[in-house]
Parts: sequence; structure tokens; C-alpha cells
Amino acid sequence: MKALYIAATGMAAQERNVEVISNNIANMRTTGYKRQRAEFQDLLYNTHRAAGTQTSGAGTLVPVGVEIGSGVRTSATARIMSQGSVVPTQKDLDVAIRGDGFFTIQMPDGRTAYTRDGSFERDATGQIVNTDGYTVDPGIVIPQNANSVSIGADGTVEAFLDNDSTPTQLGQLQLANFVNKAGLKAIGQNLYLETAASGTPQVSSPGADGMGNLLHRYLESSNVNAVTEISDLIAAQRAYEMNARVISGADEMLKASTNLF
Repeated sequence: MKALYIAATGMAAQERNVEVISNNIANMRTTGYKRQRAEFQDLLYNTHRAAGTQTSGAGTLVPVGVEIGSGVRTSATARIMSQGSVVPTQKDLDVAIRGDGFFTIQMPDGRTAYTRDGSFERDATGQIVNTDGYTVDPGIVIPQNANSVSIGADGTVEAFLDNDSTPTQLGQLQLANFVNKAGLKAIGQNLYLETAASGTPQVSSPGADGMGNLLHRYLESSNVNAVTEISDLIAAQRAYEMNARVISGADEMLKASTNLF
């Protein structure tokens, strides 16, 4: 009985759905995290009678055919790139992006990664790095004698050196954007990689060419909404239970059929 296999695909799809929701809930407090949503497609159909089939010599046609589906599969786990709320931190090197764009990170293996997580630090040489010690591109070094470091809305990094009365510009943070942000590949550590689907990065200064502005001493929170995730979880549980009931029902029908012989 095909109903057993069809319902099994439904249960497998809802298991994947719960996994996605679980990951969203687990990352509710992850800086710059973007929630995912499971999307589904129906599987191939077995056509027992095609619509439009001729039914008589007079040329009459079947208006509606007979097609039986094979179930469902997970087609994508789309990432929702909406803006998360920004929260104050009062930390000198914390920066939030308000609008489009990603910070550019140089990986130790030479790859270029991208992130919305602006919780930056200084390494032993004064270089601005992320929390894993990866260099924020372009490389900006804050001297040891720097005081009152500030980061402007346009990414300009300034500091007072020694007892200077005017700030010294140390560099300017850049942002990268993509035609299809949802096509980026997540690799963990709040980092994404460019893919053929995302397109090539367009790099510009914050506030220019459609890029967002920077907020100094703020961080962007996750865009996960707890109420939405819980309601989606309940819906996934109910869908799973209904598919399980179909399997139980199909099993009872098979049992009844075998008892006839």
C-alpha cells in the first residue's frame, strides 16, 4: 500500500522541519543570526488517467485526470535575512549594521568570509579581529597609545593618540553585499561564504551604494521570534502526528485485507 510510503515521506519532512526550528530556537541569543525556514515540494505523480484523454469517438475529453502523488520532500531551508534588533553594549569595538551589508573576514586558510556579527576585539598587535581571532578586512591596527576609539556611521575608525586634542583616523571599515544574500553558505562561527547562487560581493563604504550604516557600541540580535518558532513547532508536531495516523490506518487496512484470506 503506497499510503505507508507517502506518509513516511511526510514524517521525514516534518522531522527536518523540527530540526530547522530547533536550530532557530537554539540561536535566539546568537549575535547576527538569521533564522531559517524549511520549504517543501510534492514528489512525482503516478498518472492513472491523464486529463484531456479522449473518451469517445465523438471527441469528448476527460476534464479531470487521476493522479496519485508520491509524498513530499524538503526542497530548501531558506534563510530569512531580515534586520535583527540592535542592542547597546557600551563596548568600544562592538559594531552593528543597520541595513544591508556584511563585514568581511579573512580566514586563516586564505578564504574570505562574511558576517553580521560585529563583536570585534584587538589582538596582541592591535589588529581588529573577530572573537575567533580572524582579521577584519581591511586590516586596521589600533596603536597601544590610542584612547577613546570611535567608529563612525560610515565605518571611519578614529582614536586619540597620547594627549592629542584631535583624533587620528586609523582606517575605515567596509561592507560587502550580495544580489542573493540567502544564497550564502553558512559555515558556523557566524560566518558565511560566497557561492555561485549568492553572486559576487559588492564592496563599498557603509552608507554608500545601498549599504547600511554602522552603530558604534551596539550589536545586532538574532531575528528569531520565539512566538513564531513555537507556533511553527506545534504545527510541525501536529503534521507529524497526522502522518503517523495515516501509517496506523494503512496498517489496519492491510491487516483487514490479509484476514480475508
